[in-house]
Amino acid sequence: MNFEELNLNRRLLASVDDLGYTNPTPIQEQAIPVALEGRDLLGLAQTGTGKTASFMLPILQRLLTGPLGPVRALIVAPTRELAEQIHQTAIDLGKNTKIRSVAIYGGVSKVTQAKALNRGADIVVACPGRLLDHVNDRSINLSKVEVLVLDEADTMCDMGFLPDVRRVIAQLPRKRQTLFFAATMPDEIRGLSKDILDNPTTVQIGIIAPAKTVSHSLYPVTDALKKQLMMDMLRQTPTGRVIIFTRTKHRARGLAKDLEQAKYRVAALQGNMSQNRRQQSINGFREGKYDVLVATDLAARGIDVTEVSHVINFDMPNTVDAYIHRIGRTGRAEQTGEAFTISVPEDEPLVRKIEAVLGSRIERRRLPDFDYGAFSTDRQPSRDRPRSRRPFPSRRPMRLAQNGR
Repeated sequence: MNFEELNLNRRLLASVDDLGYTNPTPIQEQAIPVALEGRDLLGLAQTGTGKTASFMLPILQRLLTGPLGPVRALIVAPTRELAEQIHQTAIDLGKNTKIRSVAIYGGVSKVTQAKALNRGADIVVACPGRLLDHVNDRSINLSKVEVLVLDEADTMCDMGFLPDVRRVIAQLPRKRQTLFFAATMPDEIRGLSKDILDNPTTVQIGIIAPAKTVSHSLYPVTDALKKQLMMDMLRQTPTGRVIIFTRTKHRARGLAKDLEQAKYRVAALQGNMSQNRRQQSINGFREGKYDVLVATDLAARGIDVTEVSHVINFDMPNTVDAYIHRIGRTGRAEQTGEAFTISVPEDEPLVRKIEAVLGSRIERRRLPDFDYGAFSTDRQPSRDRPRSRRPFPSRRPMRLAQNGR
């Protein structure tokens, strides 16, 4: 099937062609006809399979007729990065129309966003918290919304946004089309989908797992050797663009500095950065200014860079879902990718859960010529080795203190 067979407007097909797309992905092929008919949809697919266009093209087609100006389509996303990505897709696919999109999220001026809304917005792409701020300020009117999209609803659940999402939905007309997308379906998300979808068509592409275009490898090591292993891994592996994931903001900053000192073109992406700085990191990585992006899990959602050849988990994520989303940053748009995970012994329970989802054992590897013996000397006193004498604290003062004398 090609895009012309989906009965899209010629102006939209021209935009699709300009972007270099020829054939729809499986999720697009199944979801677009359902959405064009105005039916509710529950879309389940791995990240990186083309979900954004599968709802954006039907929205644009719908908005080509009817009034321009009031907010007729609302797309709710969990992170600023994902909201900005969806907003940019609306601009790219709608460039041959007069349809206007506005992105709303925290970390930037609310006044500027209010002015953009006042000038007229047909599509609003928003994070829940900032959207409710505008609702409370009465700077946005949601009474004319015809289409609601919840994108990456499972992530919104993970981030504690479900109460805000329900508040947003309460502001919308009951009669509307709702498109609900997720990569995984925890119980809370399944319950929300039942509450807000009206006789939906379910579109599921494969199992909810990383794309088959990604290969997975595990590098077991001690915690003390993780950083040196990662450095040697980068030196030995021919790569394109690489995303390195950490659990903490502090570690993301530190690793980025270490890589910069090692002469890599690297940027950090973590929650303490301003929105402008975060966008600079993403744009620089997308445009090739940086070869390496060191990020916390906020970057696992909303980075659409097709040229990422490798994802390296410097730290194992906390959940299987987080692993799926991280790995989804490579192997996108049917390209191949590799996922390297540096693991320590305490990660083994989560590794087994990930393997259960993958349906196969992850290959364990050792990096050639790496000194796995470094820093591994047993520091406990040996029976064959005299204990070192420590000059303090002396036992007598300790005993006196304990006796209170």
